[in-house]
Amino acid sequence: MTAAAPRPTTRPPARSRPPLPHDRPYRRRVARRRGVADLLGITAWASAAMAVTLWLASGTVDLAGVDPVVTAAGIVAGLVGTDLVLVMLVLAARLPFVDRLVGHDAAMQQHGKLGKPALYLLLAHAVLLIVGYSLEDGTNVVAETVALWNTPDMVLAIVGLALFVAVVWTSIVAVRRVLPYEAWHAVHLLSYVAVGVAIPHQLSAGGILAAGSWERVYWVVLYVVALGSVAVFRFGLPALRSLRHGVTVDRIERVGADVVSVHLRGRDLDRLRAAGGQFFMWRFWTGGTWWHAHPLSLSAAPTDTTMRITVRALGRGSADLAALRHGTPVSFAGPYGIFTEATRTSTRIAVAASGIGVTPVRAFLERLDAPPGAVTILLRGRSEQESFLWDEIRDWAALHGHRVFASIGPRGAGPAGWLAASDTARGVWAGSVFPDLADSDLYICGPGRWSDLVERDAFAAGLPVDHLHRERFDW
Repeated sequence: MTAAAPRPTTRPPARSRPPLPHDRPYRRRVARRRGVADLLGITAWASAAMAVTLWLASGTVDLAGVDPVVTAAGIVAGLVGTDLVLVMLVLAARLPFVDRLVGHDAAMQQHGKLGKPALYLLLAHAVLLIVGYSLEDGTNVVAETVALWNTPDMVLAIVGLALFVAVVWTSIVAVRRVLPYEAWHAVHLLSYVAVGVAIPHQLSAGGILAAGSWERVYWVVLYVVALGSVAVFRFGLPALRSLRHGVTVDRIERVGADVVSVHLRGRDLDRLRAAGGQFFMWRFWTGGTWWHAHPLSLSAAPTDTTMRITVRALGRGSADLAALRHGTPVSFAGPYGIFTEATRTSTRIAVAASGIGVTPVRAFLERLDAPPGAVTILLRGRSEQESFLWDEIRDWAALHGHRVFASIGPRGAGPAGWLAASDTARGVWAGSVFPDLADSDLYICGPGRWSDLVERDAFAAGLPVDHLHRERFDW
């Protein structure tokens, strides 16, 4: 039997201690990854600075008067805004080295943060140029807008801006909550169209990107890198891998009332170098499921010929997977994510999993290298019916000498409200569940709000921020 959550201990103050000797190799590896990730961030912002340099080096700088200043501000806003859009495309292109450095979640988080600044700069570009040109020509804003509308390639630029507005608008949290994933994804594909239709007016308007100039060559290279990354890593490589590995559905295993494990079979799957804890984008080619790509984690460590995912019916798309038949063709993209050993900083591991969040945890643990007693696992469920895959985790922990606790029942209140009410009533909290949390890595996977509570309680117990690892299921 899995033990109940342990009784409370006195809450120690949050602290930061130097790494223990056996943890240093992990810390050095993580430090190298972070150094390269920082360099990647510097490169991205340097590209925005380079966009300003294009204007400065073009020989068109004129700040003598209000109208030239307004026009110049519009040009710079357009260059920087476009550069940020291209950086966004690279972040969303699922480049393997970016995913290994920061993870898919972090890359997409940065992608989302750049959306509004990029949009505001592009809108400012349009408004400032109209105002600047109207001041220069001595006309009103309406007349200048009409004149620009009749300028070659300007209609395409306006269409591109409108498409980008639609993409950013659908990314607002309140809008995303009412949109099905397929509709949101379809709108986001318009971002590629928006970038493409804006190219002609950039090359034909103004003298900054004049034909034969190094500025034009640099700008075209940026577009080739951004769009090429999307074409190769978002579409080309997944299609090639899907054909090469020939993955099909082997069988469906009922795990719970609304949970099934999909067992997959293919060839040379070890060449994917997938690790337990990572996820793929799966597409099952049947009449009712081909149009839906499912971001699902592995629920068992992959072998040369087999993979397994475990799915809970949270909507029609996921519910239909229970009816998949043997031999159904499967295409995929991945593996993605750094919910793996590659990010650990310590010999000691703490794990908190809730609901279907147990799936990547189950795969992550299977090949975890840790000495006996170094891993502590907390499994959370609202009832016994939510204990899918728990037996497999118990068996793994018993075989390797690790500890597993369960917290079952309605959620409690207070800082430890991520635990069951029966546990919080006894004063159980993160510090009593996970020993030596300040010297451990904490891996969390579960619903978003529940995971937030775990984070806060763990930080109160002394967990360093850079020891936190979390798998997110939102899009």
